[in-house]
Amino acid sequence: MARTYFLTLILLILLTGLRANNALAQTEGYEVITSPDLWYNAVDGIRVGLNFKGQVPGTFEDGPHRLDAGIWLGLWFPENPVSYYIGYTEPIPSWSEFGSEANIELISSIRTGYHNHGLAFNKRWQQGFDGRRYREIRVYNSFEKRFNSEYTAFEHLWSEESKVLTSLSAEFRDDNKFGWYQLKAGASFQYLNNFYSMFGFSGVQNIKFNDYWGIQVRIYTGLATANSAPEYLHSRSSSPAMEWMKSGVTRAKGTIPQSWMESGHFQVAGGANVRGYTSGDIESFQGACGFGLATNDICIDEEPSPLLFNSIASLNLELDYWNPIITLFNDIPYASEFMSFRSYLFYDTGRSLELIDQEQTGSFSNAGTGFSLSLNIPDYRGKERGFVLRYELPFWLSDPSGEKAFKFRHLFGFGAVISL
Repeated sequence: MARTYFLTLILLILLTGLRANNALAQTEGYEVITSPDLWYNAVDGIRVGLNFKGQVPGTFEDGPHRLDAGIWLGLWFPENPVSYYIGYTEPIPSWSEFGSEANIELISSIRTGYHNHGLAFNKRWQQGFDGRRYREIRVYNSFEKRFNSEYTAFEHLWSEESKVLTSLSAEFRDDNKFGWYQLKAGASFQYLNNFYSMFGFSGVQNIKFNDYWGIQVRIYTGLATANSAPEYLHSRSSSPAMEWMKSGVTRAKGTIPQSWMESGHFQVAGGANVRGYTSGDIESFQGACGFGLATNDICIDEEPSPLLFNSIASLNLELDYWNPIITLFNDIPYASEFMSFRSYLFYDTGRSLELIDQEQTGSFSNAGTGFSLSLNIPDYRGKERGFVLRYELPFWLSDPSGEKAFKFRHLFGFGAVISL
């Protein structure tokens, strides 16, 4: 395994170098900008490496022959201490114009115990120079496999089967008479060995009354066929495990201390996002019996199963209200353009759609209040690039599982499902 791993790595580096040389020959010049990188997870320990940005000079990451790559070494020297990511993007000139590019993207990655190698087609339509109004579609064909479960925060949420996937996604963002809105839809089909498929849809509407008051509404539906791998199944409180791979903060165990994750007081936004059920979901992820089948800590099933759903639908509501800290942020020169503070009341409700016979029935809801701090520095296309930190108090649960319905509960969160 190790020999194959390093041979693959060397081959990919050589191919990337050859492609960069070809770009040099075809254009007036090519530049590769390097920067150091330092990160941490519980398996690699301190991870040091280099990031590479390749481009034709003067194109500002918006021209041909774009390279986005990185190579890292884990200083705890685990079984596979070297990891890498390579992304190469080539625009299709005949289908592209300013702000509305079509491109082909090659991706190869072996990091945090996961293989991801594939080819994508992307197309964006942008309205003039306003990067906030756009439509995007993406088709991605890939080979993926979890080959080391030590990197996972919760091992029961992952399979180690090889997957050949076709994934399609579409995103639409614009404004209407109420405010900003966003629609996202996606579908994935897995062909290798057992065929299965997944579908998802979310819609967000932001309604602003003034600078301090407003309502934000989100609807979400997620479906996965009966034999889908657990990383694509849905919990009540957070996104499927597969979505955690999209952020370096949640990609591997230990970047967020594992004790925090296991405490049930840290929530990763996404999915149905009925956030008050984080503690119960995390308990089931650690090996407790799911679906309410535990009696005296003995599982009726042969093995404990995490509380996951093949189908789920939810509604998330947030009411923004005035807070004196908001005015302080608004008065800070320049910083207020990139940072924002919110105070809000929230209500979440969801239920299983009972796609398969084994799914738990019934609905689950919560209500509470929260605060969030966001930092956003848009990229060269005007798209959001930043993070959101949240502190929330879901003081009421409709199904508290033996606890009082009204109780002091608190959550720290990373990311936000409503960020318009």
